[in-house]
Amino acid sequence: MIRPANDSPLEVNCPQCAKPVPWLPASTYRPFCSKRCQQLDLGAWADESHRISGESAMDEAHIETLLAQADKDAPLS
Repeated sequence: MIRPANDSPLEVNCPQCAKPVPWLPASTYRPFCSKRCQQLDLGAWADESHRISGESAMDEAHIETLLAQADKDAPLS
């Protein structure tokens, strides 16, 4: 991140291509420099190229059992 001078807007680097992006309302895709970079980043999350590190919140080995139990516990509407 680049520190602004007194009257200069804050600038951040685009997470995708590292191009400087002014942090202004006119910068529609901030923190990205363009819709293309925004879509590339979204695609990386969708295909799980980007991940938040750490262990899974639950053991997915028993997911079918948990889902079946949840269906039994759900009230009928």
